[in-house]
Amino acid sequence: MRSNNPVLNRLDETGRVEARVLGSRDVEPMTVDDVVVRTVGLLVVTGATAAVSWVVIPDVAWLGAALAGSALASIALVLVISLRGITNPVPIVGYALLQGLLLGVASRAFEQVYPGIVVQAVAGTFGVFLGMAALYRARVIRATPRLARLVIGTLLGIAVLSVVNLVSYLISGRPGLEVYSVSGEVGWLPYAFSVVAIIAGAFSFILDFDLVERSVRDGRPRRYAWLSAFGLLTGLVFLYWQLLRLLSYLRR
Repeated sequence: MRSNNPVLNRLDETGRVEARVLGSRDVEPMTVDDVVVRTVGLLVVTGATAAVSWVVIPDVAWLGAALAGSALASIALVLVISLRGITNPVPIVGYALLQGLLLGVASRAFEQVYPGIVVQAVAGTFGVFLGMAALYRARVIRATPRLARLVIGTLLGIAVLSVVNLVSYLISGRPGLEVYSVSGEVGWLPYAFSVVAIIAGAFSFILDFDLVERSVRDGRPRRYAWLSAFGLLTGLVFLYWQLLRLLSYLRR
């Protein structure tokens, strides 16, 4: 079964091959604790960078261009790490730093308009994550092929529609499915789009938990825990952005 997360897809494809090649050698296998420790570490890096950027980076005229450049750099890192299956912690920590920069500045902008919204979004993000982890642990929700197809198809559709919506917004100035400003009126379509994205993001964790569990069971090398942690971080960041956007809609 393939995950919806391209980072963990790469882990599933290359890790299985490497595990067979190195199966006869003395290679320390990956454990769930390894993934947990690295995921927490990346979250600490992201959170600390966000806190620093929140306080230090001023509101200046060139800030928008700087944030756009950081966003593009983050996307480039995701693609490189995903497609090449990089397990080196340096670029992975670099991604966490860039995301922290973006999260800190953007979150401050939302917080200035809607006090308390950042705490709500953070609490919601980790609440959903822990809730899905508990449901997976109790086997209430299983990573079936049908669920995988549904989640993967939904997230692919969200990605395509987001790109189309952004291009349309740059050309016409109309927000459409996503509203990029921190204030202003919101129609019913952005609400529906955000809710669908949040639900898909939540269920994506079930597929990712399953893939990490199978990776441990297959005895893949310990260094793949970095790639697993990176995949979970990208899911958490995606969910946070969607919740932050939806909460801002509700408070307008």
